[in-house]
Amino acid sequence: MKAVRIHEYNKPLSLDEVPKPKISGPYDIIVRIKGAGVCRTDLHIIEGVWKDVINPKLPFTIGHENVGVIEEKGNAVDWLDIGDQVILHPYITCRHCRACRSGNDMHCPYGKFPGLDGTDGGYAEYLKTSAFSAIKIPKGVDIIPMAPLADAGITAYHAVKKIAPYLYPGSIVAVIGVGGLGHIGIQALKAITPARVIAIDINEEKIKLAKELGADEVIIAGKDGGISDILKLTDNVGVDAVIDFVGEHSTPQSALRMIRKGGIYSIVGYGGEFRNTTLDFINREIMVVGNLVGTYNELSELVTLYVQNKVKLKVKTFPLEEANKALEELNSGRILGRAVLVPG
Repeated sequence: MKAVRIHEYNKPLSLDEVPKPKISGPYDIIVRIKGAGVCRTDLHIIEGVWKDVINPKLPFTIGHENVGVIEEKGNAVDWLDIGDQVILHPYITCRHCRACRSGNDMHCPYGKFPGLDGTDGGYAEYLKTSAFSAIKIPKGVDIIPMAPLADAGITAYHAVKKIAPYLYPGSIVAVIGVGGLGHIGIQALKAITPARVIAIDINEEKIKLAKELGADEVIIAGKDGGISDILKLTDNVGVDAVIDFVGEHSTPQSALRMIRKGGIYSIVGYGGEFRNTTLDFINREIMVVGNLVGTYNELSELVTLYVQNKVKLKVKTFPLEEANKALEELNSGRILGRAVLVPG
């Protein structure tokens, strides 16, 4: 089969011919990939950002946002059938540790992360994973545009769910970055919280998309990152929460200055850092929250919202052979929403 693999850091990916994966355990499934989302994390993998964290063995097939059709299954998989279309949670967990038993499966210390940790991912025609990672999608639903829900979607939804208990009618949330995650986060906020949503981006086309997707207010970030506009809209009080989907450059510092007393800074994007005095954290009682990928149950909930048309995805598709082109367009900011690779 064809697979797009990383052989060296900071080099283009290679389209290789590799053996099709085989069932090796009773709960394995082989999925014929219909769509594989192209994520900024894939760029970070190529840049070697993750090598000092997990040190994956090269080469391997990247791609962790995957949808497809079950081609084969292990003999213990009795709740899924050959031909079922599925979306795959990106993490294969042990299912028996405390984190898994309590539903916090992304905190499982024994799991595998196909497409990230050296385990082969979904930039390929076929993928082997666990049946426990699969969520069945109703017949008649076009699954190709759904691929980004498997990481971008549940990461954004996870961040929204974590702050949802603190939001009330009249509360205000600023969303920094209306990219692949941010455009989903806006919709999740509107779907499951009563908050007023203010979207912030430097790109006018993305700001237009934010308005189309339900943002109550939009701000083109200027030199101060939108701080002055936020303070103007909130009578100099600040917002109840900021969800930062950028997390680098000057956005963390801008975010801290937008938050009211008792507010929340929710960090999703990464690559940067922020500095603040301990006195300011104490005086304003700011809560800082980090966000990893969401859980299996959160992906199931998000799929329901998608099927109900309460969350929509803006996607651009590329053939598998154009993986490097898709990544280059993502890196240069030319993708509105998310890119998805489609095997031939």
